[in-house]
Amino acid sequence: MNINIMHRPAAVLTGISIRTSNQRELSGEGQIPSLWERYFQSGQQSRTDLIHPHLLYALYTDYESDVNGEYTLLLGHEQDHLLSAEDTASTAYIPEADYIKFTTEKGPMGQVVPQLWQEIWDYFQNSEYERTYTGDFELYDLREFNPEEVIVDIYMAVRKPSIL
Repeated sequence: MNINIMHRPAAVLTGISIRTSNQRELSGEGQIPSLWERYFQSGQQSRTDLIHPHLLYALYTDYESDVNGEYTLLLGHEQDHLLSAEDTASTAYIPEADYIKFTTEKGPMGQVVPQLWQEIWDYFQNSEYERTYTGDFELYDLREFNPEEVIVDIYMAVRKPSIL
């Protein structure tokens, strides 16, 4: 597992979203696969008001609590402005924060991404860093996108615990 720590500025995203939990997703009643289908049918990536339209974010935000609670997942792109009231897309914010960036091996999206998430959960069991649960995201490059051969970066918002 390849990781590094960096500071990232805040960003505004627009796209489509669902509210779910890891428990729901692992139970066979998950909504994430259908969200991905809706995203690719939506035409979001061809909007003319996107910053870097080739970069697709899968933002995990609005955490109810921690890894066990509900969260919102938004699939979308970075915007340089807030949407108008007439726009039906969802909006969410990536917070300015310190992030640990994890990178998958190259392989099928449905295999390498869940595998890395498991490694991330294991990593935080004994890490000197704590997850903030303010906004974590997967970052996909849609140029020459092939779901059978992806490399995905996953950014986890963190803080180093203060020493008492």
